[in-house]
Amino acid sequence: MVFRGANGPWQTDEHEYHLDAGAAKELLRTVIEEYERIHGRAPRELFIHGQASFKDEEWAAFCEAAPPGTNVVGIRIRTTNGDTKLFRMGDYPVIRGTALLIDERNAFLWSSGYVPQLDTYIGPETPNPLSVTILRSKYTRPSMKTVLTDILGLTKINYNSCNFNDGLPVTIRFARMVGDILVMGSVRSDAPQPFKFYI
Repeated sequence: MVFRGANGPWQTDEHEYHLDAGAAKELLRTVIEEYERIHGRAPRELFIHGQASFKDEEWAAFCEAAPPGTNVVGIRIRTTNGDTKLFRMGDYPVIRGTALLIDERNAFLWSSGYVPQLDTYIGPETPNPLSVTILRSKYTRPSMKTVLTDILGLTKINYNSCNFNDGLPVTIRFARMVGDILVMGSVRSDAPQPFKFYI
């Protein structure tokens, strides 16, 4: 499903968008209601992927909108600018899926690289990793391995691309693409739209 949230004010000092409390609460409430409609129960965990940090007001609203028992986890995923590289011996670059764990909350994930099953690397340059940070959680913080496994899996399901792997998880890549579409045209409804409408 595709959910459209409110437009957040641009924070020029941080180069980030943030939602006010009302918009954050409404967005998460809409997501949870749709999940409950499909599955008949509230989610046990809800991961919010973003490229920005979460302001205190924004995070408090997300946690308040989640029903009791739903662990809300905020994950920041950023592309790196090439200042972090990992090299391996041989003819090919780092293996896709390699992770460098910095600590319990921070890691680098190479979501592109050499794929042993294909015996090739699909890419023109030495791969750059994603920077992944577990920013906050409502109850318990998941393991970094779980977070990285999910992100890597989400790089394979961008149906708008014929790439074997996109490099970015669909939660980030697709949000960018849909955001570009939504800001260009008028949107008649904030109701959730089936994913197929954007393929």
